[in-house]
Amino acid sequence: MERLVFVHGSVVGGRPTWGAQLPLAESFELVVLERPGFWPNPPVERVDFEMDAELVAGRFQPGDHLVGHSYGGVISLLAAAQRPELVGSLTVIEPPATRVALDDPAVAEFVAGGLELYASGKTDDAEAFLRRFLMAVGSTFVPPSPLPPDLEQGARALMVERGPWEAEIPLEVLAETPFPKLVVSGAHHPAFDAICDALERELEAERVVLPGYGHAAQRHPDFNAHLTDFVERAADGGQASA
Repeated sequence: MERLVFVHGSVVGGRPTWGAQLPLAESFELVVLERPGFWPNPPVERVDFEMDAELVAGRFQPGDHLVGHSYGGVISLLAAAQRPELVGSLTVIEPPATRVALDDPAVAEFVAGGLELYASGKTDDAEAFLRRFLMAVGSTFVPPSPLPPDLEQGARALMVERGPWEAEIPLEVLAETPFPKLVVSGAHHPAFDAICDALERELEAERVVLPGYGHAAQRHPDFNAHLTDFVERAADGGQASA
């Protein structure tokens, strides 16, 4: 049975992020990672994509199919480049890997907004910071007020997160790897569209666009079918366009 390794992004952990993928357990072995600092793990003083990429790469088993959402997509790109010999395929959903497309005005504006947002973390409370972040990334999630403990912990992890605009994605290394790549976007934000366009081009990746679910394209009812088809073809050695 093929093994799918899911890497969540910011604010919420693995189970809330990948709830719509749990039915895939009928066909695959699912590994839903919970990154350090996210419930039910204890809080951390710093969230860093490089440190988490090392942790994820250290969990790989031969042939793993890696699936990363948002900040977890940045982590997944870095982890796959560290241990490419163990990766069966790589799927990323709207990773904020801004350095791959900084020449695009929408991406440059997105980075500027992120820098401004994180500067405000010194004065904002966790709930206010979270709401500003969700608006910035185009999330459709409306958090309750006051925040429940797990979500408040996620918001505080967000406030100590290393900005993804600092991530140097090793595009040349990844482009030379043999495993298939899939880039998924939601057609809701010009910066994410531009980043995904660049990844599709530079990695010769397949591309799926699933509108209507904002930044959480994995919740689209067609996502699981696309992922299943991609993984099954990757496992069979095929890399035809989706």
